[in-house]
Amino acid sequence: MKILGIVMVFVCVFGGYVLAGGHMGPIIKAAPLEIVIIMGAAIGAFIISNTGHVIKHTLKSMNSLVKPEAYNKADYVELLSLLYTLFKLARTKGWLALESHIENPHESELFSRFEKFSKNHHALTFLTDYLRIISLGNENPHELEALLDEEIETIEHEAMHPSHAIQTMADGIPALGIVAAVLGIIKTMGAITEPPEVLGKMIGGALVGTFLGVFIAYGAVGPIASAMGAKGESEVMYYKAIKVALIAFLNGAAPQVAVEFSRKFLPHHVQPSFLELEEHLNELPAAS
Repeated sequence: MKILGIVMVFVCVFGGYVLAGGHMGPIIKAAPLEIVIIMGAAIGAFIISNTGHVIKHTLKSMNSLVKPEAYNKADYVELLSLLYTLFKLARTKGWLALESHIENPHESELFSRFEKFSKNHHALTFLTDYLRIISLGNENPHELEALLDEEIETIEHEAMHPSHAIQTMADGIPALGIVAAVLGIIKTMGAITEPPEVLGKMIGGALVGTFLGVFIAYGAVGPIASAMGAKGESEVMYYKAIKVALIAFLNGAAPQVAVEFSRKFLPHHVQPSFLELEEHLNELPAAS
């Protein structure tokens, strides 16, 4: 859908221009050098203003155009099933029963049942760290909730970095388009003795810079930043779902009720129904 949207932007803008009687020749002739000036300066400014880690994270986040959500309904069913299994084991055998699974999650038979989660290094570390804290004797839900909120805020800040970086680039591109246009006008003024038809083409070429700056910023780069932001928010939602279930369980909720708290917290498009989740939980093998 994202790629379709980008195609629609280009087709509607340039198609409408041609249907209105415009000629693509001047744009095609001027565009390559204007794009070099505008996007070259924009990318250079992006590199200057961001760390290597943010640059790598931003490049990785470009896949938001083909995968707009970090997690789907099946991923959340798996997560809730894992949490239910852990809570049920802790309720029946105590937190110490989780110790072997927490210390070596990659070798744990319990975690291996939930394949996608077990391969999610950051989420696995996030969950096992808090289970380890609880198993060491700190079961105060208020203290843990405060710590969870702090860590999730840090995760959110990092997840939204690519979106903010690309949005900053988008905000600057129209001004860089003006820079390209001004350079074109300077070139035109240097040829002021040329005939009007020559000057007209040169001025038209210069104005292409202004057009491209605005078009690229609002038609492509800005929407890409928004797509990255939406995916970043969906990444953070996964950690928030873990937090809601964990705090509910520490407050005394039964395993299935704690998982239900988390399910109700999820956005509707990724939220399994009560019956869907219940059927899945009933099929889970007993944890040991």
